[in-house]
Amino acid sequence: MLACAAGWLLPALALADATADGIAHAKRQIDKHRAKPVFVAPGAAFDARQCAAGKKMLSIPNSSANPFLKGIIKREIEVGKQLGLTVQEWQNQGQPSQWAQGVEFAVRDRFDIVNLISGVDPKTLEPQIRAAKVAGVKTMTSHFYDPSQPQNPLVAASLPVGFNAIGKLLADWVILRSNGAAQIVVIKSSEVPPTEPLLRGLHDELAAHCPKCKIVTEINTGVTEWATKIQPSLQSTLLANPGVNWVIPIYDSMSQFVVPAIQITGRRGKVKVATFNGTPFVLDYVRNGEVDMNIGESLDWIAHATIDGYLRALCGLPVPKDIGVPFYIFDAGNVKDAGVPAQFDQGYGSDYIAGFRKLWGLAQ
Repeated sequence: MLACAAGWLLPALALADATADGIAHAKRQIDKHRAKPVFVAPGAAFDARQCAAGKKMLSIPNSSANPFLKGIIKREIEVGKQLGLTVQEWQNQGQPSQWAQGVEFAVRDRFDIVNLISGVDPKTLEPQIRAAKVAGVKTMTSHFYDPSQPQNPLVAASLPVGFNAIGKLLADWVILRSNGAAQIVVIKSSEVPPTEPLLRGLHDELAAHCPKCKIVTEINTGVTEWATKIQPSLQSTLLANPGVNWVIPIYDSMSQFVVPAIQITGRRGKVKVATFNGTPFVLDYVRNGEVDMNIGESLDWIAHATIDGYLRALCGLPVPKDIGVPFYIFDAGNVKDAGVPAQFDQGYGSDYIAGFRKLWGLAQ
């Protein structure tokens, strides 16, 4: 009997030890992103005004309905004005044919840069990008590739984001907050190339550090289908899987369809949400208790970093290896720092503004 009991006890103890180790690991990773972000110069100082003088940039988001991307472009416009760079948005509803029309417009209207933002895959626009290149228009991508992904050879420059690291950080949060027992539904858009490294990071971190965690299902919806498919799909999933206690919409604008699904199924307080981007209305969800955590990025910082990297490319200077914008975790304890209601750029500190102005030769 004692030998039999010991046979059952040892695996249980090993599982408990692995779970405790995983929780401790997750806490260490989370703690790294609780401090206010610190500016690190992406390169040497240069005369940004001289590089930008008389130049034009057309920013094409994957959809103009995405408030995160709209916020970036709004700030690109404002930053551009400081440097003499004209920035314009190409309005679209997420259709590749509309993105193609945008690149064609940039060629006709003699823009210098086409900025493909977060989800606009250069692969779908290769004929247009080739024509733009012949016309002297440089096509660049920002907030799109993970550093592990090679950029399209037709792209003049790229400023990747650590999507794989984001996936790991989302996993660490649910490990920590579920005490190593998360049952997860992931909401994703596989058509967007950064989704793959993000999900790889999520899966790898759970597999390495949470033996009792499980991804119950992954709901895949195209960007143009978020408003019609996420809520009903999640409602059905939650009703069919009463053990689910976490939902991870990997891009936080999805949350506007996730939160109602949780409420309608009577799971508010039982199913928590962790997500990524730092869009203000989702930070308001955090403050109101509808979302547990949001990994934020300052949109103004992204705009500064994007224009910095692109001007360096335009003027033949070395381009930063990535966009260089730190991730910062918002939860119930600090979300009020983002404003009430939340704002795109509150809560991150502002030393990056002085940092870029000094780099660009604008500091007084």
